[in-house]
Amino acid sequence: METLKKGLKVGLQTTWTLGKIIFPITFIITILGFTPFLDWLASMLAPLMGWIGLPGEAAIPLVLGNMLNLYAAIGAILSMDLTVKEVFILAVMLSFSHNLFVESAVAVKVGIRMSVVLAVRLGLAFFSALMIHWIWQGGAKQAQYGLVSQEGQSTVNGWEGAVWEGITSAIMGVVQIALVVIPIMVFIQVMKDLNWLQVFSKWMSPFTKMLGIRENTSTTLASGVIFGLAFGAGVMIQAIKEDNVKKKDLYLVFIFLVACHAVIEDTLIFIPLGIPVLPLLLIRLVTAVLLTILIAYIWNKSEKRDFARKEATYDY
Repeated sequence: METLKKGLKVGLQTTWTLGKIIFPITFIITILGFTPFLDWLASMLAPLMGWIGLPGEAAIPLVLGNMLNLYAAIGAILSMDLTVKEVFILAVMLSFSHNLFVESAVAVKVGIRMSVVLAVRLGLAFFSALMIHWIWQGGAKQAQYGLVSQEGQSTVNGWEGAVWEGITSAIMGVVQIALVVIPIMVFIQVMKDLNWLQVFSKWMSPFTKMLGIRENTSTTLASGVIFGLAFGAGVMIQAIKEDNVKKKDLYLVFIFLVACHAVIEDTLIFIPLGIPVLPLLLIRLVTAVLLTILIAYIWNKSEKRDFARKEATYDY
């Protein structure tokens, strides 16, 4: 019983921490959705679309996906006549870069620089799109969408309706976080008290070692991969307090997670678009692994070089 109480308390505290970030951002972005701002931003980005093999109108789902969420982006894609290749490019870009403001703000709360999060997510999105555009010569057939709901944005009357929609969307965002974070925290507390967490960390150690990070990040890594970046951040916030996670490990875990998180939901959600989702998942996973290993290698080399320089200065 004491374990459940402690886990519930930690879950509520984490939900409160994340809620203070998620609520205002979701509220503001939802309000912007009822203004010409998103259309204006999409029109500004349209000239760039040709460089990555997309028509100008493809800027709309990209803006919606990054400003709002994947569901809004997919709703926009379903209203467009696009080829399989164009839809696949959009899916890969959106899998790397979506819900940008909320998830980036959560990462900043943990201690990751906003510039790093934005550079990695947007960089991966546009680089992957460019590579697919250049390398893949197929996918010219018209995309055949599955039977999914194509409901558009809610109809509101006046600013009062927009504000109410913003409030309800923000509340639902926090509730969704709570419904996942609290059970995760309770489960983690049970694992800690029964010493299962150490066993789990050892199971994950070959993978974390390959990535160049310590075992005490394994729970965060698994939570983020399965449940999402925001939920992984919730676990990391607690891990920082209790497990003395190093700054380097913190960055490496989040670099992996910004490239590959919520793999189940963020993969299955694209099935109705009629694209091959297994390559989509493999692209995210392989990119995350290679990018994290590369950055860990460069970071370690830099640390060794700095240490050697200090030793040389001391000897002198």
